Amino acid sequence: MTHDHDLVLRPTAAQTEAALDPPPGRNGGDLVVETLAGLGATTVFGLPGQHALGMFDALRRSALRYIGLRVENNAGFAADAYGRVTGEAAPLLLSTGPGALTSLAALQEAAAASAPVLAISSQVPTAGLGGGRHGYLHELPDQAASFRGIVKSVHTVRTQSQIPSAITEAWKSALTAPHGPVWVEIPQDVLLAETPIPVVTVGDAFPEELPPRPELTAVAAHLLSTAERPAIIAGGGVVRADASGKLRQLAELIDAPVVTTFGGKGAFPWNHPLSLRSWLEDRHTTDFLEDADVLLVVGSGLGELSSNYHTFKPRGRVVQIEADLGKLESNHPALGIHADARLALQALLETVTERHDESAPDRVRDVLARVHERIAAQELTLEQDLLASVRAALPADSPSFWDMTILSYWAWSAFDPKSSNTMHSAQGAGGLGYGFPAALGAAAADPTRPVLAVSGDGGALYSIAELATARQYDLPVTWLIVDDGGYGILREYMTDAFGQATATELTRPDYVALAESFGVPGVRTSPQTLEADLAKAFAAPGPSVVVLPALLRMFAPTHLG
Repeated sequence: MTHDHDLVLRPTAAQTEAALDPPPGRNGGDLVVETLAGLGATTVFGLPGQHALGMFDALRRSALRYIGLRVENNAGFAADAYGRVTGEAAPLLLSTGPGALTSLAALQEAAAASAPVLAISSQVPTAGLGGGRHGYLHELPDQAASFRGIVKSVHTVRTQSQIPSAITEAWKSALTAPHGPVWVEIPQDVLLAETPIPVVTVGDAFPEELPPRPELTAVAAHLLSTAERPAIIAGGGVVRADASGKLRQLAELIDAPVVTTFGGKGAFPWNHPLSLRSWLEDRHTTDFLEDADVLLVVGSGLGELSSNYHTFKPRGRVVQIEADLGKLESNHPALGIHADARLALQALLETVTERHDESAPDRVRDVLARVHERIAAQELTLEQDLLASVRAALPADSPSFWDMTILSYWAWSAFDPKSSNTMHSAQGAGGLGYGFPAALGAAAADPTRPVLAVSGDGGALYSIAELATARQYDLPVTWLIVDDGGYGILREYMTDAFGQATATELTRPDYVALAESFGVPGVRTSPQTLEADLAKAFAAPGPSVVVLPALLRMFAPTHLG
């Protein structure tokens, strides 16, 4: 009996010929880039360093496109965004010790957001491994230990023959639901040594599927079919699984209102009659979800932000579909279904009985009216007008990347992303500096459409060096910097808590002049001219910076009420 995988493993005549006569001058680094190319990678991100030079020299002999950033953490954010928008594993090439460690915050965000990043780091020479202190530059006693608590899996290489298999296994791990960052480390001498190993021509790394258990989806389908007031919370897992179409089908089949989490923005159409949008930090929304007799939670762990700061107390039955086993029932008892969102939603579509509830759109409108009434009472028209200007200027199919800044916090709740997988932020781990380098990664994935990055002036200083990257690769990213003279949200938090703020005020540069010094066009805008200035920037080729001096306020929290 012949199996399909037997056919895949049999080399072709061309492969056999190439294997018997490999080109001269190849090293361990060539095995790295050949394996990546064989797996389907086309673009790699990173920053060279002394121990990693074997990998970077090999790039010269490959067809892979290299996007080099100026700080490892920013390279990690760029890879994160590339992985999110393409659904492919994004290779991130790093050096040893300080270079590797500088990427940790970006990898934490990738882990929190389930972004598939394949980090490949060099190591000290094999003679220096083993936990001792050998005096090598960049040496850590156990480098992998620094990453083990963050990434999905760690893969260590000690010989050249291990390189193709280790990278292939890491690739498979990164793309198996839940997606996430993975870590491979290879010693310097292994990367530099000439290799007798044949050219790596193909990679066979199919991610493992994570289907739901049928007895669980049968119970879930029964609960949803017989519910009086079903509701759905759609999280980032729906976006990562490319399951927004199936979510809409299910919601319409059972007339269930849908709330999208901040990580799940775009998972459900913003203006759909069943859309409760993303007002999770609002007690009216929380009350509505608590009142559901059956609540379907898809691709969310119901963490701090998604549960209105853990004030959400569901009174009905909860059905939770989650690919990350650690998040399953971690915050609320539920009928827990460990599965990929797409496969689980398909199973429900095949099993539920259609139910009709003509009152559902009216109840949705009522909740949204209450939310808008509450916001209107706070007289925060500037913030809402700015979001409207951004939305009007940004092309409907363009992605946007939001740093941790007040306008972003507004956008989580109030911005219409237009479609799935177009709005991204650092709300998973919450680190500063995400917006601009992430936008560069998305632009590298698709340079045919403009990309928006939004930062505050505090977050902008984390990634200002990447203006050089934007210019070097001519990436079509428009960077909106909202300049309020400091860490605006922290200023607000501290003033509310202590009566005054400390350590929040910043001396900062003239961002327009600084951008122009990098050869990037810059403009100072105002609330009245923001839409026109953004539209002009989006229409122009290459990178641009738009600086908006403005002091914004957050809407009042409602999780305390």
